[in-house]
Amino acid sequence: MPEGHTIHRLAQDYAEHFRGTAPRVTSPQGKFSDAAALLDGAALTRTEAHGKHLFLRFRDADWIHIHLGLFGKVGFGPVPAPPPTDTVRLRLANATSYVDLRGPTTCALITDDEKRAIHDRLGPDPLREDADPATAYARIRRSRTTIAALLMDQKVIAGVGNVYRAEVLFRHGIDPYRAGKDITPAEWDAIWADLVALMREGVRNNRIDTVRPEHTPEAMGRPPRVDDHGGEVYVYRRATLPCHICDTGIRTADLAARNLFWCPACQKP
Repeated sequence: MPEGHTIHRLAQDYAEHFRGTAPRVTSPQGKFSDAAALLDGAALTRTEAHGKHLFLRFRDADWIHIHLGLFGKVGFGPVPAPPPTDTVRLRLANATSYVDLRGPTTCALITDDEKRAIHDRLGPDPLREDADPATAYARIRRSRTTIAALLMDQKVIAGVGNVYRAEVLFRHGIDPYRAGKDITPAEWDAIWADLVALMREGVRNNRIDTVRPEHTPEAMGRPPRVDDHGGEVYVYRRATLPCHICDTGIRTADLAARNLFWCPACQKP
């Protein structure tokens, strides 16, 4: 599932190609046809992201709510657009660009009130200007749940996925199995500030890089990472490989139905 930086990048890309225009809106697959007909030719006025949720506003108060889930994909291209396949849930097209949405968990036309309800159930997003990290910490410091699980709970903090979860805990030497209530205010402030910086960099580069300058392949004389997810990381999907810092084998385990990665030496209990 895409992490929050990907959704914020998509909001930027939709805005760059379509904001201020009145695109054709179609649903070749048919599942969004009625809503597409209502929006066809209406001006796209705003794009927005909160965590893993993408919002496209048409006119003043008509919102398309998109959640990609595990299988959703978005593809942009120049016109003339090729004939859409029958897997395209939503296509926007204007005089210069088109974009196809395939396989989302959610693609729905919603009202302002419905959109507000989605925001209300999500935790603060490190990439949003209105985010309040104290709201997240208020939940964390009362919880006996592991910090690794809390970071993945979108009601606690929105947009953090498996990669950022594993990497930020490593970068701060925090055992992923520590209870939330044992995370100090100083540790939380450092985690939050790091997430803000890392995720902003993720939006900028459209990939996740988490290693510090002294641990890059060039600095260490090691081969670059080869992985479909791209980017240089410390522990994510590096199970049994040596830690870049201490050479201990990276460990993995199942936690809350997701694979957890950590270094048992650098992240001691």
